[in-house]
Amino acid sequence: MKKSKLSESQIFAILKEGELGGTIEELCRRHSISVSTYYKLKSKYEGLNKSDLQKLRQLEDENRRLKHMYAELSLDHKVLKEIVEKKLQDR
Repeated sequence: MKKSKLSESQIFAILKEGELGGTIEELCRRHSISVSTYYKLKSKYEGLNKSDLQKLRQLEDENRRLKHMYAELSLDHKVLKEIVEKKLQDR
């Protein structure tokens, strides 16, 4: 997953500006994001406060770390299983 170039405070500022009015296209141009990015941010972060966003980011980081650990352990398990099967075949 690609890391966002926007900080939490920037995301909240952009969403707040969008709520205040004006065109979304102009807002996106000012912040150098696409309209689709704005709507993705809006659907993901709308209704959250800053502490909720920080918790969400921490959980996403932990989830990414755990997936990486699982992939490594899965690979180790596969290699060890192949070694055991090879030793059993050599007997």
